Amino acid sequence: MSAAAVVNSSTIIAIDGPAASGKSTVARALARRLRLAYVNSGAMYRAVTWWMLRHGGDPRSEEAVLPLLSQMPMVCGLENGVSTIRMGDEDPEPHLCDDEVNLNVSAIARMPDVRRILVQKQREYAERCDLVMEGRDIGSVVFPDTPYKFYVDASPEVRARRRALQGQRDAITDRDRADTSRKTSPLTIAEDAYVIDSSNLTIDGVIGEIVGRLKLKGLPIAD
Repeated sequence: MSAAAVVNSSTIIAIDGPAASGKSTVARALARRLRLAYVNSGAMYRAVTWWMLRHGGDPRSEEAVLPLLSQMPMVCGLENGVSTIRMGDEDPEPHLCDDEVNLNVSAIARMPDVRRILVQKQREYAERCDLVMEGRDIGSVVFPDTPYKFYVDASPEVRARRRALQGQRDAITDRDRADTSRKTSPLTIAEDAYVIDSSNLTIDGVIGEIVGRLKLKGLPIAD
């Protein structure tokens, strides 16, 4: 197996999708349903963006960001089965959806060295426990060998409404363009991923489809 294979035979359920597709809500609820750890990879990129902005790293300039990466005191952990992030003594969580972070996270996320560091941290979670991880390249790059891959999508109109309800003002079309066009680990549907359109489904409906598919693939799930 490759370095990105299922680590130590851990069960890894990868849930990818574009912004406001519902993947985060689905992944968190699914992890509770299956009693697995929940890891939000997007929060990692947002935490890096927040920290860079606080320390003078211009997200538009790799030359400004790269020297700061070696100084970044990022620690990724788990608390009550949910991923956590600390930047030294600071907790970035209250700031992850700040307007400034929303506007700059795509620029940070497209930098190859940032992705290399965070992909390694994401893979380290699989050394600790079974998990549900959501993001944009979990099935295609982080854990391409896991047999449990899902891509949750929704129409642009539905996603725009969801984004507005979340109180976030970044444009869905701009975020989609940035995520799909970056050279390193672009948002894409893994060839063997099961695609679910959540536009007209409840969260329970999406989870039901995922659980059904996992059972078909032989994953033991208690009713």
